[in-house]
Amino acid sequence: MIGCRRGGVLAVAAALVSLQVAAAAVAGAPATSARVPLPFTLDSYPSTYRPLPRVDSLIVGAVVLDGAGNRLERANILMVGGKIAAIGPDVAAPVNAVVIDAHGRWVTPGIIDIHSHDGDFPAPFTSNELVHSDVSEVTDPNTANVWAEHSVTVQDPSFSRALAAGVTTLQVLPGSSNLFGGRSVVLKPVPATTVQAMKFPDAPYGLKMACGENPKHNYGDAGRFPSSRMGNIAGYREAFLKAQDYLAKWQAYEKGDAKEAPTRDLKLDTLAGVLTGDIRVHIHCYRADEMAQLLDLAREFGFHVTAFHHAVEAYKIADQLAREHVCSVVWSDWWGYKMEAFDAIRENAAFVDAAGGCVTMHSDSPFLGQRLVLEAAKSMAAGQRAGLDIKPERAIRWVTSNPAEALGLGARIGSLAVGKNADVVIWSGDPFSVYTLAEKVFVDGALAYDRNDAKRQPRADFEVGQPGAEPTP
Repeated sequence: MIGCRRGGVLAVAAALVSLQVAAAAVAGAPATSARVPLPFTLDSYPSTYRPLPRVDSLIVGAVVLDGAGNRLERANILMVGGKIAAIGPDVAAPVNAVVIDAHGRWVTPGIIDIHSHDGDFPAPFTSNELVHSDVSEVTDPNTANVWAEHSVTVQDPSFSRALAAGVTTLQVLPGSSNLFGGRSVVLKPVPATTVQAMKFPDAPYGLKMACGENPKHNYGDAGRFPSSRMGNIAGYREAFLKAQDYLAKWQAYEKGDAKEAPTRDLKLDTLAGVLTGDIRVHIHCYRADEMAQLLDLAREFGFHVTAFHHAVEAYKIADQLAREHVCSVVWSDWWGYKMEAFDAIRENAAFVDAAGGCVTMHSDSPFLGQRLVLEAAKSMAAGQRAGLDIKPERAIRWVTSNPAEALGLGARIGSLAVGKNADVVIWSGDPFSVYTLAEKVFVDGALAYDRNDAKRQPRADFEVGQPGAEPTP
């Protein structure tokens, strides 16, 4: 039962249990009561996402970077029923398919922003972050009980701006004030009136953690725990010790060794989900020495760190991160705005990639979220200046297949392969050029954005009729 996550699976399991109980009663055997699944395996707020209206489409004659490391010249891509049906030079259009001439254009998978605050820190911004932002619950260093999706403002115009920049999937995270900031949520930037209608169906949850300056200053400067880096580590360990005990009690109950279920604890639900591998760990961490300490912590408690975010010193331990299959989620050139960011280098992403590690670009702001491919371009250029032979078909993976794998969605998105979701971007030219724009953006095979059609340029409700809110020509 620990592995069960979704309502459909649980419904089937419940039906099977009912049949078994009924059969036992008929046979005269004592009926056994069905146990409630472990609480941290459930999604209490399941996705209600439905794709936008779509038609089968054939993109013809494009330069394709497929997200798997390949570059295809004058290739065709067929999208049928929201999936990639075929890709290659001789793919023909079935009856009733829309044919899109993409000669002179480039095509990539949909861009994935693995670290976004769109929705929980919505635009327009104000000088008072605490009034306008719901990105952090700062009342306790451990807020593993909060979920980012409960802060998301679906009318945030940053979602439509990201879509117009080719972004088709975002992980929205809580902020970095806390040791444990809470659960993340994976969204599709499509028009919706509820956050559930944006949720990527069956995407694994993540836990946001933070090390270093943020938690120690946020609490220490107010005379609270933690006020030091050693306090940060102690706070993690105390929390995971409690989670281990909590998990053991639930497992004993599941086995029938305990008569009563433990009392629910939302913080420990999340941390126990980390220990079972149901929830992925994303840690805000800058310095190499602290990343190494957090890897020691993960070994102590038997969980895996999915990714270090910001990770400006990842290049210092690139071999270790590659060996332990930990992704580095980075900017191209943010530097020097606080002490733990002083050893950042522009070659960071390229050096991690060259060491065989997973690297992905991220935004952390809606402005970079509209320019993620340019973030990859800057990092690629820095690596090339350092003597590395990095080609576009490799660098595109930093914003497509690599973040998809880190989110646990690599079998569904991140590359243009037969059977995968048809998240596709048609660019006006080389996507790594500052002069290039996303012309058409498909989400699950539906044309969600078209730069040449004002009717396919979604805007937030409150923008409609506002001066200056007209569609971009």
